[in-house]
Parts: sequence; structure tokens; C-alpha cells
Amino acid sequence: MTGKTPPDALKALVWPLRLTKAGLWAERIVRAFWPLWTLVLLSFSALAFGLQDLGPLFWVQIAAGIVGLAALALAAWGWWQFRRPTEEEAVARLDASLPGRPLAALRDSQAIGADDPASLAVWRAHLRRMAERAKTAKPVAPDLQLSSRDPYALRYVALIAAVMAAMFGSLWQVSSVVGLAPGPAVAAVAGPSWEGWAKPPSYTGKPSIYLGDVTAPELELPVGSQIQIRFYGTDSPLSIDQSIAQVAPEPAGAEGSEPMAGVTKLVVSQSGELAIDGPGGRRWQIIATPDAAPMIEVMGEMKREADGRFKQSFKARDDYGVTAGRVEISLDLDKVSRRYGLSAEPEAIAPVTLDLPMPMKGGRKDFTEVLLDDLSKSLLSNMPVSMVFTATDAAGQEGHSAPYEVVLHGRRFFDPVAAAVIEMRRDLLWSRSNAPRVSDVLKAISHRPEDLIRSQRAALHLRVALRELDKIKDDMTSEQREAMAETLWNIALMFEEGDLASAMERLQRAQDRLEEAIRNGASPEEIEQLMKELQQAMKDYTRELGEQAQRDPSAQGQGESREITGDQLQQMLDEIERLMKEGKTAEAMALMEQLRQLMENLQVQQGQGGEGDGDGDGPMRELGDTLKDQQGLSDDAYRDMQRGRSGQEPGQDPGELAERQRELRDRLGQLQDQELPGDGSEKGEAGRDALEGAARSMEEAERALEEGDLDSALDHQADALEAMREGMKDFGEALAEERREGQEPGGSSQAERTDPNGRDPLGREPGDGARIGSDRNMVQNTPDQRAQELTDEIRRRSGQTERPAEELDYLKRLLELF
Repeated sequence: MTGKTPPDALKALVWPLRLTKAGLWAERIVRAFWPLWTLVLLSFSALAFGLQDLGPLFWVQIAAGIVGLAALALAAWGWWQFRRPTEEEAVARLDASLPGRPLAALRDSQAIGADDPASLAVWRAHLRRMAERAKTAKPVAPDLQLSSRDPYALRYVALIAAVMAAMFGSLWQVSSVVGLAPGPAVAAVAGPSWEGWAKPPSYTGKPSIYLGDVTAPELELPVGSQIQIRFYGTDSPLSIDQSIAQVAPEPAGAEGSEPMAGVTKLVVSQSGELAIDGPGGRRWQIIATPDAAPMIEVMGEMKREADGRFKQSFKARDDYGVTAGRVEISLDLDKVSRRYGLSAEPEAIAPVTLDLPMPMKGGRKDFTEVLLDDLSKSLLSNMPVSMVFTATDAAGQEGHSAPYEVVLHGRRFFDPVAAAVIEMRRDLLWSRSNAPRVSDVLKAISHRPEDLIRSQRAALHLRVALRELDKIKDDMTSEQREAMAETLWNIALMFEEGDLASAMERLQRAQDRLEEAIRNGASPEEIEQLMKELQQAMKDYTRELGEQAQRDPSAQGQGESREITGDQLQQMLDEIERLMKEGKTAEAMALMEQLRQLMENLQVQQGQGGEGDGDGDGPMRELGDTLKDQQGLSDDAYRDMQRGRSGQEPGQDPGELAERQRELRDRLGQLQDQELPGDGSEKGEAGRDALEGAARSMEEAERALEEGDLDSALDHQADALEAMREGMKDFGEALAEERREGQEPGGSSQAERTDPNGRDPLGREPGDGARIGSDRNMVQNTPDQRAQELTDEIRRRSGQTERPAEELDYLKRLLELF
């Protein structure tokens, strides 16, 4: 049986029941009227953003009527859906939240056994337990989820729009809807007879102003602010008197649209007076705040990065913020040294325009940024230029810096041949009339390449480029010049990097570049980059020495030996870097020469017995000899071609050159039949494919030599040389892989077991590959005797007056010190 809940139990549940019932009210109101308040929020957002001011009054009134009818319909639908919550529903929801439904149990009465004392005692105990459980009741939160009723989340769209309107819209514009009521009498009763708004430009960040609330006689507005004044009523006696702007023309709307009735728009352009004459009118003195043009200036001196990029700081500021910037770089012709290839009249040299970087975060009213760019390929690189920085604000105003005259930093080439190629490239870009001179100079450089040029691959590319230049130099187009300039740039990079086929060549090239940079006064960034290259080259070279000593331990102990640890080498490099930072270039150059001699003395002599080594050294050596002979043949063919073009006596018989080419091809074929490193491996097969390609190129070169076509023969010979180099590289990697795989698990190779007591030139024990240096002394002679020899040598050199003054001063300081 079920009855009413006992009053004693309900007294403890008064507030939980009230709050639960209030939650039911909120739940049912939200479910019934969420479409209505969604429509209200959307309408408020549209009014706050001034949507009613965009179209004709007639269409705005129609839209207002439709919205009003929709609101009434939604209100009626909500009222029909709404059900008033009762006390019993609140009790049932609260009871459902408790375990065992204690409220329902308290409302029950005992139906059976009421006359039995034992049964009655049990029933009363049960009621007491349920009463105690009911006292723990807490209010039940309402279920306000509407996802099943609003699957498109329209309520959230309306809420977000309302928040955006409150933050960025104008609440005063909402009141303008009063003017939409029909009839002047109703409008006069409902609100004012005029309204006005002033909207500063958006980039100023200032809010809109409702003129009806401005009672002060003066009003300060930024130039460009838009003022909109609306008169209500068809026969309004009000008029506008102003001296701050010209009336803006009505914007072109859609076809058939009508201008907004009773609305006047002004754009503030100067200070003056704005007055609304008539009943209820008002007058203001408008103070127009001008938008100042942005300012920009150069900060500090231009710096050069190690890779040739230039870095220039600048500072910009504006009262409302800079939106963009650029710099125009033009050649300063008056400061160009008009010598050699620059003595000719230059062709039109267009200025270079670069966009300036803007801050990614923070304000743009006052900031400092750094322009970092690379114009090394441009004719303006390393030339005197004039730079003009320009900043632009949101109003389209521009501010310019004073012309900044500077030598535009670009990449510098420290290899002499690379520097010469870059200079000829510059002369060609300066004027196409320099093409014959460029061709002659480059031919003179490449005439005897063995004494000057270290990159044979680059030399061959230069020969091909010269043949192309000779064909077009008399009638060169702008497109051909640009293509030739790109080719010369790539060739210069090849000369600068060199043929780095071995660690020793890399080390020598790094030392040469660093010495050339020191002599030419390179920047600290360039010196630092070159020092890193030298350190890496030295690490590679010492590692190669160690591996070679382990492969041929019998070469150790022959002749006078000398040891030096990796730490001592690093100390010499650090000392060179310190001297350069202190500006002691003479001391740094002297220490560089000592380092060069030291590294040359660390070369490991090859063993005498190489025929039966079984490691592939014999075929690799023969392949290297074939490569050298092919290079010599290519040089002879090039010289013969130059003699023939210059009208001199012809060189060797083309048939003789073809015969030499045939012999080299046969020798390469015999090498292919031998056991080369890496048989069956990926690198080994790649090397054999490269040799096959070299053989085909040799055959084409042989055929061209027989026909007397030296130009074509040189091209095929260049392909053959490139393929042979690739093949040697692949075989070398395959050979290294075989040796690594041939080591035993203990880490000792056969070469190491041959002489376990041997040491490599760096003083390391075989097998100590992870340790640099040793515990033994570097110099294996009497220290006092060696010191005396050095002192005598310094005295001898200091007495030679033909030496440079810087070196003599340095030697004198050494004598005074020691």
C-alpha cells in the first residue's frame, strides 16, 4: 500500500525538495522555450552589428515583422509544450536519486501482519532505516542537455553571436530599431527624433561613439572616422551643419536597391564644427586627430653570416602600428671602382626589392627587427649600394628611411680560381660587351690547370662552359647571359669545394681556405665557419690515418716517428682561433704553417707488399692510375683544341690520341674482369655499373677523336672521368664494409693481430679506436736539444731582412720571450 510521505520525514527534506523542484522548472522552461531565446539572441546580435542600417527601410520593416511573428509562434509553441512541475514529481525525482527509494518506503503502510508484534517490530525497524537514509538526500541537478532537441547546436551559435556583438558591436545601435516603427507620431513617442554614431577606423582600435550620449562641447575623433546621422520622420525639421568633411557618396548597392532614407554619412578629414540644427539638436567642436606617417631607420652596421647572407637591423614605429615594409637596394654607381671589367658602361641594373620581416607576436607600434637575406647571386653582391627602407601603415601611408650607403655583403670565395670565375661572372652581368674578355681570362686560367686548379671536375665543366661562351659571345641575349651566369656560379662552387676525394685533400683545402680568409680579412662569422670545417677535416684525416695504420701495421716504426694526441691538435686549433679574435693575424698564420707541416709529417707510408693483400688494393690502385691517365689524355686533347683555335701549330695526331683512348678503354676492361671489392653487394654492383658507363663514354670519346671532333671528345671524356670517380667511391665504401665485417667479435682485425705492439702515427694502440691520444710523450727526443734547435732557427730567420715586417716583429717577440 502507498500513501503520503510522513510529515516528519519531509521536514528534513524541505530544501532538497525545493531545489529539486526549481531544477525541474529550469529544465522544462529550457526545453520548451530554447527556440525562442535562440531567436532573441540572434536578433540582438544582428541589431548590435548594425544589420538594420545596411538595407532600405522597407525591407528592414518586413524582416522585423517576420522576426516578430516567428517569436510569437515560438512563444506559443513553448507555452503549449511547457508542463508545470508538481510536488509529487519533485519527490519522485529526489527519491530516485537515493538507494532503495526510501521516500517511497516511508509512504507505504504494512498490509500483512499488522496484528503480529514481531512483524510490526520488523516493519518499524525498516521505516527507521529508511528515514535515516532519506536524511542523506541531496538536491538533484536538472538535465539541461538539448542535444537531442537541437542537433545542429543553433543555441550555441546564437550565444556566440551575442557574445561577439556585446564585445565588438555597438549596444546603442540596438536602439535604432525604434525608428523602424511606422508613422512619425509613433516614432516621436517611442524615441528621439535623431540619432548618430561615430566609428573610428578599425585599425585604431577605438570603440564606436553614440553621439546622443556626448554632451561635452568638444569631441576628439581620428581622421577617417565615419559619422552616421539618422533623422526619424518624413518631415523632420532637423538639418546638419558641418565643416569637418565632404558628404560621402552613397555606396553602389544591388540593382534596384534604394538609399537609406534620412541617413547622412560623413568621413572626418579635418577639425571643424558639427551641428544638428532644429528641435532637440546639438552642436560639437570636432578635433580631428591626424594619423602620422610611419617612421623607419637603419640600426647598426651590416653584418655578414658565414654562408654569405647579410644581416641588417632596422627600427620602425607608427602611432597605430606598421602593417608592412620593404627595402629597395640599388647600385651606387658613383662609388663603383670602374676598373677592368667594370670600366664598360653598365647595362640597366634593376634595383632589388625585399620584403621586411614583421614581428610575429607583440605590438607593431614600435619594434626592432633584423633583415636576413642572401643576394650572393645578384650583381649587387659585394658592390656599393644604396638601401632605402620603407614602412607602410594601415591607412596606406609610407615612411622612408635615409639612404643607407654600404657594400652589400654576399658570399665570398677564398679559392683563387673560384674567386676569378665569380669576378668574370660579375663582369658578364655588368655588360654583355665583356663576354670576349671573360672568355679570354677564363681560358688563360684554365690553360695549365695542373699547377693552379685542384678540382679537375670543375675544370672540365669550365671547358664546356667556355665552348658555349665562344659560340654566343658576339650576339648574346639576356636569357643566354642569365643561363651562363648560373653555370659560372655552379662552377665556382665546385672550385671552392674542390675534389674532396680523400681526407688529406679535404684537410689541405680547409687549411688553404682558412689562410686565404685570414689574409683577406674575413669576418668573425666566416672565420668561425672555416675553423669548423678545418676541425672536421682534421678529424676525418686522423681517423683515416688510424685506419690505415691498423690495415698496414708493418709501416710503423720505419724512420723517425712522431706522435701527437687529438687533444694537442685541438689545442693548436683553439690557439689559432684565439689569435684571430685578438687580431694577431701574423701569429695565427705562423701557427697555421706549423700545423700544416705537422699534418703532412703524419702521413703513413704504404707497405711494399701489396700484391697479395687480398683486400682489393691492387685493382683499386690500378683503377686510380687509369683515372689519372684519362685525366692526362683529356688535358692533352684540350690543349690541342686551344692550339687549333688560336692558329698555332697542331698538337698530337688525333689518331694518336684515339689510340691512347683505346688503350685506356682496354685497361679498364681488364680491370672489370678482375676481382673488385664488394662482389654481390649493392655498392660493389653500383661501382661495376659506373665502370661500364665509363667504358661506354671512353668508346664514344675514341670515336670522336678518330673523326677529329675534339669538342665532342672532351665531353665524353668528362663523362668517363665522372663515372670512374663514382665507381671508385662505391668500391671504396664496399671495401670498408668488407673490412668491418671481417673483424672478429672481440674487435681485433687480422692486421691488428699481426703486430699487437704496434702504434699508429697518433700514438694510439691498435684496437683503441675509441680513445684519442696515448700516455706516451709526443716528442721522442731530448727536449733541451730540440729547444735549442728551435731557438737557433728563430735567430736565423730573424736575420733575414727580406722577410715581411710582421714576421720579423713576431720572431723578435719570440726571442725576447724565450
